[in-house]
Amino acid sequence: MLVTKLIFAIVMLSVGSAAIADELVLPQHNSGDSSAIAALPQKGQTMQAVMRAFGAPQLKHAAVGGETPRHPPITRWDYAGFSVFFEHAHVVDAVVPDHPPPVYHSEQLQAASQ
Repeated sequence: MLVTKLIFAIVMLSVGSAAIADELVLPQHNSGDSSAIAALPQKGQTMQAVMRAFGAPQLKHAAVGGETPRHPPITRWDYAGFSVFFEHAHVVDAVVPDHPPPVYHSEQLQAASQ
């Protein structure tokens, strides 16, 4: 009888915790911005290539990191409307503030299991 009550209590606790969840809200991607995204620097470009293509940045941030090979220096250049991130002297990403990239295959997202 005690074992039955214990199993019942465990089942009820696990069912109760499964009912608590966060809601994931995915941003809507505006496909009209594709020309702006195509004009961004591409991954792997050098600082010199970015400078030739887009001119001098409005602001160059000092590199952060670089203390060890596992933490290479990351530099950010800010242009009007976008920022470029470099690892050493190569582009690792270019972003447009407040315009996250599209989420592909969102229909395949599944709830996390606990």
